[in-house]
Order: sequence, then structure tokens, then C-alpha cells
Amino acid sequence: MYKPKILVVEDDKAVLNLIKMTLETNDYKFHIAQNGEQALLDAVSYNPDVFILDLGLPDMDGTQIIEKVRGWSSAPIIVVSARSDDKDKVEALDMGADDYLTKPFSIDEFLARLRVAIRRRVSEGSVSIESNVYENGDLKIDYQSGIVYVGGEEVHLTPIEYKLLVLLSKNTGKVLTHNYILKEVWGNALQSDVPSLRVFMATLRKKLEKGSSSPRMIQTHIGVGYRMISLSNNNTKV
Repeated sequence: MYKPKILVVEDDKAVLNLIKMTLETNDYKFHIAQNGEQALLDAVSYNPDVFILDLGLPDMDGTQIIEKVRGWSSAPIIVVSARSDDKDKVEALDMGADDYLTKPFSIDEFLARLRVAIRRRVSEGSVSIESNVYENGDLKIDYQSGIVYVGGEEVHLTPIEYKLLVLLSKNTGKVLTHNYILKEVWGNALQSDVPSLRVFMATLRKKLEKGSSSPRMIQTHIGVGYRMISLSNNNTKV
């Protein structure tokens, strides 16, 4: 059975003990680094599948580690930090982190975020990124033809809505910041365009989740961005 390797980068003993106990209880394979220098060495030697990273390390800021790791690895990075301001979350995610969990956190939420990261890593390793078809719950995207289906019925999207959907689908499980989305879809990252992004995202949701009072597929991270949620463990293809 496949067991992903997890690198935990944390110097707070209480938080570290909680994470360690949680991972041990759930039979995860992991390694611990308590400062930035050791984390960078372990990132190469241990070659983890997932990083759990604190930002406030004794010798360097965690965003420096994100920047360096992203120079050679696409392994999911889950930031676990006491920094709760939106600007800190946006900075870490823009640097290349996949998710952001604010301390204190619940064990259930921590494990849920970890499972999402692992599924994403497994998908990257087992399915070509050039796959022509994406499936997630009732959603199906035929990238080659540019056609979108929900529940087997074709859904007509505007060019912008389609670009947004493709971007989110190719990053399932990852939080995409407003700046990143604006840059990828519109070619710029002006904050003045965020209201327009919200409007397009609202219309896209309505088309994907007709009759649903609470959107399940596209999750909003207020002040930060959006995330495509995997609606099943096994049928999401990217």
C-alpha cells in the first residue's frame, strides 16, 4: 500500500507534538525538521510527497522555504501558521503554497486538508497532466473539444467562465489567490478587477450547481481566493 512521505517543519513543541501524535495515530510516514536550514536539507534528502510548514521558524521565514522548494518540486505545501491576516495567507499562497491552515486548528480539519494534498500528489504522479478529460462528481470537462457537462448535460459557458473552470480544475484541491487567477485568466493582477472576478465566479457556480443552495464544488476563501473541491476520492482526473 502506498504511504506518502510527509515533512513536518515546525519549531513550536506543543504544535509539533500534536501533529506528530496525529500522524502516528493515523499511520502516516513522516520526518521532522525544526528550523529552515534543516528543512531545506531534508527536502532534498527525504524527498517528501507533502510539506507541512510553519512560517515563523527561528532561522528564516517559511515563505523563503516555499520559494526555494518551488524551484524544483511541485509537492503540495500546507502552511500551518499563527499568522491569520489575509495578506499573510495571500503571500504564502502566491509564493507557491497549496493550502493555509491557521493555528489553532482542529485535528479533523488538519487531516482533511492532508488527505486532499495527498490525493492531489497521487493524481499528479499517476495521471498525465495532458489528459483530455477531467471528471469530478457530476462535472466533466472535455479539454480537447472545450465542452463542459454537468450530470451528462452540456453546459454553455462564456470564454472567461471556461478559462476560470479549466484553471480551477487543473489545480483541484489547491487554493488559488485572486492575484494568481487574475494573472492567469486576464493577464494582470489588478485589485480593481477582483469584483469582476467575483461576478464571473458567481455565474460559473450557478451553471455548475443548478438548484444547490450552498456551492460544494468551488470553495471561497474570503479575502484570499478560490479552490476547486474534489467531490470523490477516486474519480478526479487532471
